[in-house]
This record gives sequence, C-alpha cells and structure tokens, in this order.
Amino acid sequence: MKYSKLLPAIFITALLPIAAIAAGDEARWNKVLKPEFFAQQTLEESDNVIELEAPMRAEDPSLVPIKVSSKIKQSPDRYIKKIMVLVDNNPYPYVGEFEFTPKSGKADIAMRIRVNTNSYIRAIAQMNDGTSTMTKKFVKASGGCSAPVGANLDEAMTRLGKIKFRMEGDVKVGEPNSVQLMISHPNVTGMQMDQVTRFVKKSHFVKQINVSFNGKPILTAKTDIAISSDPNFRFYFVPEKAGELKAEVIDTSCETPTDRSVCTGGNTYTETFKIQP
Repeated sequence: MKYSKLLPAIFITALLPIAAIAAGDEARWNKVLKPEFFAQQTLEESDNVIELEAPMRAEDPSLVPIKVSSKIKQSPDRYIKKIMVLVDNNPYPYVGEFEFTPKSGKADIAMRIRVNTNSYIRAIAQMNDGTSTMTKKFVKASGGCSAPVGANLDEAMTRLGKIKFRMEGDVKVGEPNSVQLMISHPNVTGMQMDQVTRFVKKSHFVKQINVSFNGKPILTAKTDIAISSDPNFRFYFVPEKAGELKAEVIDTSCETPTDRSVCTGGNTYTETFKIQP
C-alpha cells in the first residue's frame, strides 16, 4: 500500500484520543461556567459571527497564541459589542472580555494566553442587539498557569509598565488598521514558584486596558491571570484623520489566584502614539 493512502488514516487515528477527550469535557462549562456567566441566555454555537484560532497542542502552555476573527463589519447599526474568552479547565477560567465599537473597524483580537490543562477555549461574542454567539477550540496543554515567569523576575519588574504601540504597514484613513499593543508586565498568576527563593509569588496582573484614538474608545478590556506574561494584543481601529492613540493599563494584586474578593489596587501606566496617515 502506498504511503499517500496510509497517511490520512494515521492522521485520523492520531486525532481520535483528542476527539474522545474533548467530547467528554463539557462538564465544567455546563455545570459551572454557563450558569455563572450566561444564566438564562441563549447561546448559538456557530462560526458565522466569530471564528477562534488556537493550536491543537500547545508548544508552550504559558504562551498559547489565540486569535478571534470577526465575520461581520462593525457598523453603527450592527456590530460586535463584546467578546469574552474563557478556558474551561483553568484554575480561574476567565481570561478576559474585550469591548469594541464601530470605530474599531473589525472586532478582531489576538493574544497569548495560559492554558493549565487539556481544555476547551471559548470565545463568546455579544452583538449590540444583545444576541450572543459562541465558538470553541479544544487545546491539549499542561502547566501553563504554574510555569515560571522567567529566569529573573526582578529584571522583569524593572520593565514593569512599559508600553509600546506598533503599526503594521501604512496608515489608511477610513479603513480598519491593524495595531499591536505590547505591555511589559510579568502577569504573575499566584501559582508560580520563584526560581531563586522557591516561594510562590502573590498574583500581580493587568486587570484593565483602555485604548482610545483622539479621545474615543476603540478597545476596552478586562483581563486576568490567564493572559501570558508581557501581554501582547493585536486589534483594529479606523482613523478618520491624523491623531493620537492612547493606552491606559491598570494592574492589581490579589491574595489568592482564584478569588477576587481580596485584591489591592495597583498602578496605572499610560502611553501615546502619534498617527500620521
């Protein structure tokens, strides 16, 4: 038998264990997460509004790249208002929620996240009319939330709060433009052991991101410990003329990695970036 005939069968066989795990892994969503976040709401499961890209197996569980792409244009009459991202089996499943406006151009968001064990990643889009649509991907991973921040946390803290914008290509007036926001922050989960002292560090993470152009919001995000260290986001905005992008980033510290009832306010970091078409 030729290899060309064998390979598809081998590939399908290799996928069967993942499919079997995924099929039986809806328990936490059905019993805990859906009632907590979407009680008495109807969720259509479809890729017609948004599509989620994620690797089947995480090469690095603390840096899992995901991308949510919108299938509709952002217009004043019809637009995606908010996208929530959850990782079912993370110790704290809430990754974040990202609010968009018609000025966003596209309700796309790309980032790197932590995945602690085999789990569904879910993206739920809420339209401006209140309807919601969910899409999901199953990812195999292990230890993403407890993986060390790096060899030198002290060095990472010296860069704390530094923010940088990066544009991709020339700025196009009246069209969606892709922009990257990079934030220097260790985003400590509260489950990571310091490689020098061997103590577990208290959680310390970015909780709020506000991005505006000429004073008008284009992205507002609430985030948590599942965002990877040195948060990195890609999204869109529509400039009508020259102006200024502004990012405001707020962090916090909490006593435990899975409880937000005892947290202390952190610092606010800002950065601006001139846009010249």
